[in-house]
Formats: sequence, structure tokens, C-alpha cells
Amino acid sequence: MSCRFCPRYHTDGFSRCYGCKTESRMGAGCPFITCAVKKKGIEFCWDCEEGESCQKWLKHRELGKLYDSFICYQGLEENIRTASESGVESFVKSQIAKEKFLERMLDEFNEGRSKSYYCIAATVMTTEDLKEGLARAAELSKDLDIKDKSNALHAALDEIAARKNYCLRLRKH
Repeated sequence: MSCRFCPRYHTDGFSRCYGCKTESRMGAGCPFITCAVKKKGIEFCWDCEEGESCQKWLKHRELGKLYDSFICYQGLEENIRTASESGVESFVKSQIAKEKFLERMLDEFNEGRSKSYYCIAATVMTTEDLKEGLARAAELSKDLDIKDKSNALHAALDEIAARKNYCLRLRKH
């Protein structure tokens, strides 16, 4: 999971979340943060010696393959693999690149109802997919109002998602 693609991370005001490891969230009782950061003093579960054998983490990962909560878990396994194999720095670098596209989507194409959709797109799609979708939407939406600009980006992202078999919605129980 990446805070960079959570709708609450991109919220202005009191309800903004600055990430699981911020002071306000550390006291929230997340079992993974409690175990990794507080008890073991490691970055996150990918640094843990138990790794694949941890039943709590395994259950969460298995559920994340099927269902989402208020955030999208579709990239969870790939994120863990990238952080484990290439290192956290490489993982963060790739997330920052995708976040720049998300910020552009939110700044230029959000009519007030698409934040979660754009956050899911940034979670699921590759950097190249996001770049393609934004370029196509920018081309189609010259001189349009914000609602029509948003519709153009939705159409571009939906077309890419259909072609590549991405799911751009939260998967509920």
C-alpha cells in the first residue's frame, strides 16, 4: 500500500491523513505498524524475518487480492515484491513518479467527485499508462469545462483499463 495514492492523503483540512507512521496515526492501533515499527523497529513487514510465514500479514495479503476497504489493495503484492527485491528507495522513487501524475489528475481534471477513482488509477496503472491517459485527456479536453475534462480523463483511463484488464473501482465484499 502506498499513502501517496490514498484519497485521505490528498485531502485538505482536518481529516487529512499524512501516513501510517505519522504521530497521529501511530496511536491508531494498526496491527502491522504496531508489530513492525513499534515492536521490531523495522520499516515495514517486507523487512521482517517472518515475512511470508506471518499469519496476520498473510491473511491481510490474501484478502487484499480479492477485496478493498476505503483504499485499493490491488497493487499490494507488487509493491511488497518491489520493496523486497529492489529496496525501499526504488519503491519510493516509482511511487513518487506515479504520484506526480495523480496530482496532475487532481489539479486539472477533478470535478469534485473523482478523487477516489484517480487514486485507484494511480495505484493500479503503470506510469506509462497514466502518462498516456493524461496526454489523451489533455488533447480531448481543450477549452472544456471541468466536468467535461473529467469525463475525458475517465474515458481515456477506462479505455486503457479495458485494454489491460485493470479494475478501476474498489472491490467490495
